[in-house]
Amino acid sequence: MVQTASIKPVEFASTTVKQAKNYGVLIASTIFGLWISSLVLLLSTDVSKLPILGVIFVVLWQTFLYTGLFITAHDAMHGVVFPKNPKANYLIGSVAAFCYAFFSYKRLLKKHWLHHRHPGSELDPDFHDFKHKSFFSWYFLFIKRYWNLQQSISLIVAFNLSKYILHVPETNLILFWIIPPVLSSLQLFYFGTFLPHREPQDGYTNSHHTQSTSLPVFLSFITCYYFGYHEEHHEHPHVPWWQLPAIRNS
Repeated sequence: MVQTASIKPVEFASTTVKQAKNYGVLIASTIFGLWISSLVLLLSTDVSKLPILGVIFVVLWQTFLYTGLFITAHDAMHGVVFPKNPKANYLIGSVAAFCYAFFSYKRLLKKHWLHHRHPGSELDPDFHDFKHKSFFSWYFLFIKRYWNLQQSISLIVAFNLSKYILHVPETNLILFWIIPPVLSSLQLFYFGTFLPHREPQDGYTNSHHTQSTSLPVFLSFITCYYFGYHEEHHEHPHVPWWQLPAIRNS
């Protein structure tokens, strides 16, 4: 397992890290609480009584919460969800990764730190293979590297148990449990990998092979929990997602 305890905060960000110790678990709990309560409610909702715009809105809402789940798992990989208790931090990351799409947190952790150590290289599991550089070809290569047969089997079993044992309507499962994480994966890839790590026309300007999007704070939040401030994240990997705007403006 990759150890994150060795990451030392830089001096100017010490207040940020201190705040993370106080609020990281609360923020993670809020995201998880919203996700699970929303999912339970939506799976028991009569979809036929919802207007089409209402269905679109709740699908996008659930997508946003799924993205929050992954961001929580990501922050746990950096040890900032519960810095005072590494075991609890690991557990939170594991639960978030599993709920997102039956991911193995241990496997994600290993791959994510390869990404931070070798960004934009052949050793980076998030980067393209120097052939598939367009959005969709890179996206499908990205998914291929992270998705596996065990996840597919788990998904099929969980879907059928929910449908035939718990009697959850199939339409609800597809709309609110299957589609949102797929849309979320596109969202995370576009704002967290494709835009930040694609090579600029003039080449990379830093060792992290990344760049930040220039979206305003609110838009950066709703698009991907400030993950577009990616150069700041790579420069200060110990800083939680909700403090990236402060680092960007410091």
